[in-house]
Amino acid sequence: MRTVFFTLVVLLLPLAGSLSSATQIPRPKADLILFNGHIWTGDKSRPWVEAVAIDHNIISQSGTNESVGPLAMPQTRLIDLGGRFVMPGINDAHIHFLGGSLGLFQVNLTGAKSLDELQKRVADFARANPREAWITGSGWEYSALPGGRLPTRKDLDEVVSDRPVCLASYDGHTCWANSKALQLAGITAQSKFDGYGEIVVDKKTGQPTGVFKEGAQRLVRSAIPEPSTDRKLEALRRGMKMAAALGITSIQNASGSEAEVDLYQALLARGELTLRVSFALSVGPQTTEQELERIRQLSSYYSNERLRVRAIKIVLDGVIETHTAAMLEPYSDDSTTSGKPVYTQQQLNKIVAWADRARLQVLIHAIGDRAVRMALDAFENARKVNGIRDSRFRIEHIETVAAADIPRFAKLGVIASMMPVHADPGTNDVWLPAIGEERASRGFAWRSLQKSGARLVFSSDWPAVINVDPIRGLHTAVTRQTVEGQPAGGWLPEQRLSLEEALEAYTAAGAFASFEERTKGTITSGMRADLVALDADPFKLAPSDLHRLRVALTVFDGRVIYQKP
Repeated sequence: MRTVFFTLVVLLLPLAGSLSSATQIPRPKADLILFNGHIWTGDKSRPWVEAVAIDHNIISQSGTNESVGPLAMPQTRLIDLGGRFVMPGINDAHIHFLGGSLGLFQVNLTGAKSLDELQKRVADFARANPREAWITGSGWEYSALPGGRLPTRKDLDEVVSDRPVCLASYDGHTCWANSKALQLAGITAQSKFDGYGEIVVDKKTGQPTGVFKEGAQRLVRSAIPEPSTDRKLEALRRGMKMAAALGITSIQNASGSEAEVDLYQALLARGELTLRVSFALSVGPQTTEQELERIRQLSSYYSNERLRVRAIKIVLDGVIETHTAAMLEPYSDDSTTSGKPVYTQQQLNKIVAWADRARLQVLIHAIGDRAVRMALDAFENARKVNGIRDSRFRIEHIETVAAADIPRFAKLGVIASMMPVHADPGTNDVWLPAIGEERASRGFAWRSLQKSGARLVFSSDWPAVINVDPIRGLHTAVTRQTVEGQPAGGWLPEQRLSLEEALEAYTAAGAFASFEERTKGTITSGMRADLVALDADPFKLAPSDLHRLRVALTVFDGRVIYQKP
């Protein structure tokens, strides 16, 4: 096949050069051609091709080797895929990229399965980084502690007592600090927090244990020195290299501030931004209509193909593991609480309606079934107040949902934005007992939502995740298994998706979720040239082996930005 391809190129180049300049017929051309591939386009009308031609940063043609070959010029770069699988660039539709990137400088607790291992990683990092004034990091799981208990400051004091330590849980909704950190933050038994969250205290002594839930984390984090702009920019550069190696070419930042947008603008101005970034700026219950108007103005300024501001992010509740997710009924392992939403329904309705009127997209973090219902009610209210428009409202996470609310997604045009890797059965030790068997039967209900007509979009939620790799999420979406496998077909196997459905949720659906489906998300003519080649064909692998896939090549904006060594 490669011989045929090059024969066509050789024969057609002289013919192209002999055309009279008087005809003024522009000859189709390509700067880069990938051929001999098994290329999944994501376009339902033409899902498979074997070659792609790229002109500058646009896909100019896709099809057979023979049909694409004539676009080659003497300077065209030719990449023989050797039968490799290629797909559109991965779109991580819910990520906290700066936080995750800064974490690359910090202690990594992801995957630690015991207190001993957590302590060892912290101690090793402290020894290796003697100049770090604060030891920070993330990734610890609730299930890693003996008996399912929360960690304590004493657990950290045993390994680091001379420097402050503050460590975020894998979901980002809890932090764990040592005594030195509490001392520097001025936190004592008399400290109070009246917002959404909790200073966890020892019931016997009344002393803070070193654990802070939700908004109470700010009491400790406010004492941590702010990283310099240079450090943040270097972190983003590291993060972008990691993203390229994982095949991620687009992200949707699901929180942040105007100052954070400025960092990406600086990288863009320097020609360093190797991601397409869409921002949802954070708002709170007291956000005013004037503040939303400021975000609307920013959306007009930041609206190019690599950096966009078009949305707001609302955090409506917490997480199930710490009983801060808002549930319709009390928790199964603690009947005294059903969690509490951050907003009243009135506050939520008002801000959602204001934002929708300003043509800002609204993303709502809602994990508990009560929070999901409140979000749906707010979106329904906005449609009544502002009229039906292409709002593309989104609910993020949806770890539990009442059966009666599942059809409302399609009815209201609400996108179900979910993170497959959060459903990894290996992380359910605390999650399952908290909500009980009946509610768990609707856990991460991808198939149920899709069958009802809802549009699914997938992401990582990095750094609030056990693994940022989209391949790991793909594995979970298709198998509902851990990477080690799971008996009886995995957890709630009826909620599994097909491989093609999961791929779409990581590509074309992500583009739709940020109003960019006309410029990216599929390998079709006129689209931005963002593509990923894998080292094996997922359609030829056993589903249980999907997690073994690795990215072999990443093309962003028409140029190769990563090749597997």
